[in-house]
Amino acid sequence: MANINALHLRHKEEIESSIQSVIDKAAFIKGDEVATFEQDLESYLNVPHAISCGSGTDALTIAMMALGLERGDEVIMPSFAYAALPEAALLLGIKPVFVDINENYLLDVDALETAITEKTKAIAAVHLFGAHCDMDSIKEIADRHDLRVIEDAAQSLGTYYQGIIQGYTGCIGDIGITSFFPSKNLGCYGDGGAIFTKSKELADKARMIANHGQNKRYYHEIIGLNSRLDTIQAAVLRVKLKYLNETLKRRISVAHFYHENLSEISQLRLPRHNKSVNCTFHQYTIECESGELRDKLQDFLKSKGVSVMIYYPLPLHHQKAYSQSIPLKNAERMSKRVLSLPICSEKTTEELEYITNQIKDFFNTIK
Repeated sequence: MANINALHLRHKEEIESSIQSVIDKAAFIKGDEVATFEQDLESYLNVPHAISCGSGTDALTIAMMALGLERGDEVIMPSFAYAALPEAALLLGIKPVFVDINENYLLDVDALETAITEKTKAIAAVHLFGAHCDMDSIKEIADRHDLRVIEDAAQSLGTYYQGIIQGYTGCIGDIGITSFFPSKNLGCYGDGGAIFTKSKELADKARMIANHGQNKRYYHEIIGLNSRLDTIQAAVLRVKLKYLNETLKRRISVAHFYHENLSEISQLRLPRHNKSVNCTFHQYTIECESGELRDKLQDFLKSKGVSVMIYYPLPLHHQKAYSQSIPLKNAERMSKRVLSLPICSEKTTEELEYITNQIKDFFNTIK
């Protein structure tokens, strides 16, 4: 889905020079590049505190720990998302409370209030596929019920929210996270993640948690983790961050190409993002009018050499590890009908024409 090698080749010399510099200094853990990258990220996102860590999943765990969430607390989250969110919660003894999604595959704010109980302590807003949740409504509900807001911006780094509140995704709620998995909007060459917050208190606590609960070496004030972004990954990310806006423009351009060339296919629902929902298109996800049609289209495209993926084939409340007996109609319907097309920023016009022509051919054959 993402051509990691093509992304590397675009900035090959600069990235390899940056990696070689780390090797020459042999400062593989907590080298200067880590702190400098965090500062670069703070500047880019206009957020006072960015704390790097070992992965996006670690970032979610650290965020919940920093907020002081405890065993038995509840966190509301969408059922149509990756498993890292409920996984992190359950490992801490926190109960995930799943709610449905809206037509943009994002947390349905209309379902929030009915899910709140006396045990609810936080709302987790997942900015899926590069789009953003309705943060004005989520913040208003959270403030009214004295809840904390966690933002999962693993698929939306660089997406800007323009509502009553304004800011980059991950930097609007109490605490936010991202992942630097290689295929993300900003990806490293291994695992990596970061936590964002405007609160110095939360930032200090998150930094301690990520470093074995210590501020001073060998003096452990709280229970923590070993979760570090290594220096080589920071060196890669420093280079790639400089070109993030350019990369996002390319992804958006690919999405516009798909939209212009597929909009007349009545059996497909294309992404409905408009001026009220900015999107950097971490994925370009289409929805077929039936699950059977989706499966046939997937098989056809794969037979033609087109890499497509289903995110996510089974909603979280139906997963064996997190099962909850609740009806979430949108999540259940969309999981059977969605299909994501290749959205790499390095896609050529010829490649995109081939993909869209194959899709048109498929629908022409079933008329």
